[in-house]
Amino acid sequence: MKIFITGGTGFIGGHLVRALVERGDTVVVATRSPEKKGDSPSVRFVSLEDGLAGHLEGCDVVVNLAGESLFGKRWTAPVKKRLRESRIRTTRSLVDAMGRLDKKPALFISASAVGYYGDRGSDKVTEKHPAGGDFLAELCREWEQAAVEAEKYGIRVVNPRIGVALGREGGALATMLPVFRSFVGGSIGAGTQYFPWIHVDDLCRSFLFMMENSAISGPFNASAPNPVTMDEFAKSLGSTISRPSLFRVPEFGLNLVLGEAAIMITTSLRVIPEKILGEGFRFRFEHVEHALEDILAG
Repeated sequence: MKIFITGGTGFIGGHLVRALVERGDTVVVATRSPEKKGDSPSVRFVSLEDGLAGHLEGCDVVVNLAGESLFGKRWTAPVKKRLRESRIRTTRSLVDAMGRLDKKPALFISASAVGYYGDRGSDKVTEKHPAGGDFLAELCREWEQAAVEAEKYGIRVVNPRIGVALGREGGALATMLPVFRSFVGGSIGAGTQYFPWIHVDDLCRSFLFMMENSAISGPFNASAPNPVTMDEFAKSLGSTISRPSLFRVPEFGLNLVLGEAAIMITTSLRVIPEKILGEGFRFRFEHVEHALEDILAG
């Protein structure tokens, strides 16, 4: 197949591109600096700003992972505007470009996040739960709504609501590892909040599963079937790298530093991937201990 990807140079996108190439697919990666990347026989880099419809011509699947990072900054009004525009505008541009094609892609996979649900405490959260009411939940809801517009062109739309992707090269784990290896790691916030994680390889496999199963559409929880609390995650990480998990970053401290953005860490989401499990997908890494051992082996 020929796959078009936005966000293909990021942490998740890079893993997905490699998985597609290993499968034998041809990949077109949209980026803001294609001249710096370098093409290969299986991967071509193109400009995100230039002639989307032309780049989409002949593609079987479009994957949309574009969006400014939510982490590491206070959500001021200008930042919120950028976060929204980097997701909604790109999604709308892709939908518009696909709509102008004579031969349209069969599938549009457009990312969302488990933040769609807001804070759910200890409740088990499936795809049946409605959206929450905070900024992140509203952002995810609008993001998904923009993607669903592609259905009017006869394109199947899938929205993976992605949990915290774990991998060595990026994401939350790459940020936490240096702290733990310096013997000052520990839990964050209250520690009792549920942490919806997924091994990045399982995340990519779930995308491939959607490509191969044409009956599946709509949102699905892209998160491992056994979420853990933040305390449990910190303990498992410390155990995996033979470091203690003794320290704690208090919630009030996070609020002082990050403001509203602290909900990315303090929100409790006991997410269950009910839909994809019901369709026959099987996770290779169902438990966080096994995921961390695989990622950090060697």
